[in-house]
Amino acid sequence: MALHETIEQTVTGLGYDLVDIERTTGGLLRVTIDQPQLEGAPELFINAEDCEKVTRQLQFVLEVEGAAYSRLEVSSPGIDRPLRSEKDFVRFTGELVDITLKAAIGAAAAGSGVTASRKKFRGTLERAATGWQIVWREEPALKPGARVSKNKVPAPLQALGFTLDEIAQARLAPVVDFKGRRPKSPPATEI
Repeated sequence: MALHETIEQTVTGLGYDLVDIERTTGGLLRVTIDQPQLEGAPELFINAEDCEKVTRQLQFVLEVEGAAYSRLEVSSPGIDRPLRSEKDFVRFTGELVDITLKAAIGAAAAGSGVTASRKKFRGTLERAATGWQIVWREEPALKPGARVSKNKVPAPLQALGFTLDEIAQARLAPVVDFKGRRPKSPPATEI
């Protein structure tokens, strides 16, 4: 049995999703796992105990299979999780993502403001009629402490449609809020 199939069968048998397998020239075997997500259920995250459980099982299985590696590393996908399959794109629809295309887009669309040699985009992932699209605004970054005028007109939305075959790399964009999680809606006031 191939190494990839052995690892995938072991990880899924323990109740986790296999995100990625990476082998380096130094003999490192890096396996990235994630919790399976159920529709409507709260999002579950990988912790150290999950990584330890998978590591112990993989060490045993890889020894039995005679796989050659010098070090095994099992980890979570992190905040910049790679998106590899259709299932990942469906799961993270509506999230901020970074996408790199295999080839630069063709001629710039009239009035779109997108250059013809551009390959990297950051925006919100959405489902489109022909596949997927990413939507963003081209606005310059604000300086820390800068005030924004109420009369400022936001830049127009731009969209780029693509298929999964056109993507070289896709990841969740790492967005960190050091002030803690904020509620999605204002809290109800008590009377």
